[in-house]
Amino acid sequence: MNKFTYSITLIYILIFFQCNAQQMGFEEYNPKSTLVVPENPVERAKFTFIDVHSHQFRMDTQDLSTLIKDMDRLNEGIMVNLSGGSGEDLKAKLRNVNQHYPNRFAIFANVDFSGVGGSNWGERAAAQLDEDVKSGAKGLKVYKSLGLRNNDVNGKRVAVDDPRLDPIWEKCAELGIPVLIHSADPKSFWDPMDSYNERWLELKTHPRRKRSATDPAPWQQIIDEQHRMFKKHPKTKFINAHMGWYANDLDQLDGMMQEMPNMYVGIGAIIAELGRQPKRARAFFIKYQDRILFGKDSWKPEEFPTYFRVLETADEYFPYYKKYHAFWAMYGLDLPDEVLKKVYYKNALELIPGLDKSLFKE
Repeated sequence: MNKFTYSITLIYILIFFQCNAQQMGFEEYNPKSTLVVPENPVERAKFTFIDVHSHQFRMDTQDLSTLIKDMDRLNEGIMVNLSGGSGEDLKAKLRNVNQHYPNRFAIFANVDFSGVGGSNWGERAAAQLDEDVKSGAKGLKVYKSLGLRNNDVNGKRVAVDDPRLDPIWEKCAELGIPVLIHSADPKSFWDPMDSYNERWLELKTHPRRKRSATDPAPWQQIIDEQHRMFKKHPKTKFINAHMGWYANDLDQLDGMMQEMPNMYVGIGAIIAELGRQPKRARAFFIKYQDRILFGKDSWKPEEFPTYFRVLETADEYFPYYKKYHAFWAMYGLDLPDEVLKKVYYKNALELIPGLDKSLFKE
C-alpha cells in the first residue's frame, strides 16, 4: 500500500468512526445538564419514616441486621413487608422478625385468589386472613395480579370488584386493618407504542410490560372495578398503591379523594410524576396531608435520596435515577415539616395497628 492509498484509507476510517459516533439512539442519549443551580442532596430523611411499600420475599431466613443498617442510615424506623404470604409461610417470617427486631418490621398477609369460585371460597379466605392477623399480620396486600392474571376455577378473569371477594374486604374492616392494593399499571402500557407514548423507552427496554388495549381488559375498566369496590366497602380503609396511577393527573385524583374518603394513597414508584409538577403536587400534599403515605416499592437504598430531595427541598432541575422511567428532571416540593411528618410516619401510625410509636419523635 503506497502512502497516498494509506492516507485515503485512514481518512475513510476516521470519517467512519466520526459518523458512527454521531449515530446514537434515544436509548443512549443521556446528556448531563449544564444548568448551574443550588443543590441540596438529602441522603437521610429529615424525620424518621415508615416505608409502607416494601418487598422482602425471604424474610423468613434472611439476616435482618443488613437491612437494619441500611434502614438506620436512611432514618427508616419501620419497614412494612408486603410480601408476607399466608399460613406457615407468614408465621416463619414473623418468627424471624420477632426473634431479632420485633419493632422494626411490620408484615402484611396475602390472599391466594386462585380458588375463587370454589365452595365457600370467600368465607374460607376471610377465615384464613383472620388467622393470619392473629399470628401477627398488620394488614393485607393485594397484588396487581387481581384484575390482570387471576382467574377463577372456571378460567374466567377475576374482576377487582368481584362480589365473591366481598368477605375479604369485610373481614379487613372488622379487624381494623388496611388493605394496600395495586391495580393495573400505568395507562401508557395499554396505549399504542408510538412516538406519542411517554413510556416508549420503558416499553422498549421492558417489552413484557406492553399490553394491547384489551389485554386482559381495558385499563379504565380495571380502574373502575377498583373504585366500585372501594365505594362498596366504605368501612374498609384502602391504601391505593402508586397513587392509583393518577399522579400524572392530580385534579382527577383530587375528585376521587373527595368521592372515596376511605381511600388513601402511597407514593411508591411515582415520585417522578410528582417531581415534575412541584407547585400542583405541593398543593395536593397539603390538602390531603392526612391521607398520603410514604412508600418506595423496590428496596434499593441508593434510590431513596431522590424521594427525600423531592419531598423536602426546593431544589430545581435535578436528575431522576432511572431514565427509562422518567427522562425529565425533578423539582422539590419543599413540604412543610408537619406535612412531612404525616407523610413520613404519622399517617401510617394511624392506619396500621400495633406499630411502635416510640421510634418516632414529635
